[in-house]
Amino acid sequence: MKKIAVINDISGFGRCSLTAALPVISSFGVQCCPLVTGVYSNQTGYDSYKSVDLTDSLPEFIKEWKKLGVHFDAIITGFVTSAKQGSIISDFIDSFRNGAVVVVDPVMADDGEVYNGFDDARINAVKALAEKADIVTPNLHELCILAGESFSPDLDCNAVLSMSERLTAKTVITTGIKRENEVITAVYSGGEFRTFSAKKMGHSFSGTGDILASYVTAALVSGDDVFTAAEKAVRFIEKAIELTLLENPETPYRAEGVYFEKLL
Repeated sequence: MKKIAVINDISGFGRCSLTAALPVISSFGVQCCPLVTGVYSNQTGYDSYKSVDLTDSLPEFIKEWKKLGVHFDAIITGFVTSAKQGSIISDFIDSFRNGAVVVVDPVMADDGEVYNGFDDARINAVKALAEKADIVTPNLHELCILAGESFSPDLDCNAVLSMSERLTAKTVITTGIKRENEVITAVYSGGEFRTFSAKKMGHSFSGTGDILASYVTAALVSGDDVFTAAEKAVRFIEKAIELTLLENPETPYRAEGVYFEKLL
């Protein structure tokens, strides 16, 4: 059975990080092997939350995995809580890469705002992980940070292509390129550039980036090419948003994420 290591936190409420990755990856018949970086009562998009940071426990967890002699077909990294944690994750990639596809979701900003707690050291830790990636899955703002450019919501696909070409990753999948009636996902890979559009429905939802990274990676290790995997992921998320708005016609609380479970 294919195995994907997912290095991320887990939240009791809010469909994101491992709460999204575990079911999505498992639905492909692929084993999801979580390395849990922190435990949250609910994700940070809610008004308040409680959490336990597991950074200091990670080296001992990783040591046990090394004893098992495990091999992964892919590695996904997500939310990084500190520069120290980023360094541990970087060492994990070095130790377990061995032919695995490394996918980095550079979670740090969106819509013109850097997330709370992301100082220069933490941002640089995420950038360092992105430089080790085969695939990065930034939103538009995160792509700008990785490429050293100023963010504007009006950046067009030519600008996205130019920034994507400058990154070290072989594949760049940029999400959240918003236009009047659509949201575009742009995929740059092997010198080829394609875009996939989805209907723009209401506001944005937390966790869709986690779903996309998990879906694309699981599809890739299952035999899809990156463009097919990305388009399928876009359609899956589009349907999940439609279902969310159908089942909850009132404006849903953004932090709850999308109702993807019935679509697996």
